[in-house]
Order: sequence, then C-alpha cells, then structure tokens
Amino acid sequence: MPSDPLPPWVLARRQAIGNNVRATREAKKLSQEKLGELAGLDRKTVNRIEQGTYATLIDHLILVANALGVPLSELVG
Repeated sequence: MPSDPLPPWVLARRQAIGNNVRATREAKKLSQEKLGELAGLDRKTVNRIEQGTYATLIDHLILVANALGVPLSELVG
C-alpha cells in the first residue's frame, strides 16, 4: 500500500464508480437498504461505496453488480 496520499485521479475514479452504483440503484428503484439486503452488505457499506469515501473490496462491487443485475463493467467502466 502506498504511504503517500492517493493521487486525485484515483479518488475521482472512486467517486465515478460510486455515482454509477447510485444511478443504477435509483434506476432500479431500490433503496440503499434494499440493495444492501440483496447484496449481503449493510446500508452503511452501500452508502460509503456510493459516496466514494470507501476503498471498497472488489468482492463488494461484484456483489452489488449481481444484486443490481448488471455486469461489473457497467459500474466500473
């Protein structure tokens, strides 16, 4: 893990992924709570992913993509 702060582009990319998760969730008319239930995550984790404040595990993104019924590439692409 790098000791220096992450470059701004990494944080921007994390935020873009969070925006994609939120937009897809809202398009499917799901609450953060419901998405969490479907993905096996808590609502706080879903919120952190959407806010881009959380360096999420790839496993969590795979679970979220599956719960939303979309390919992972749609969330991170």
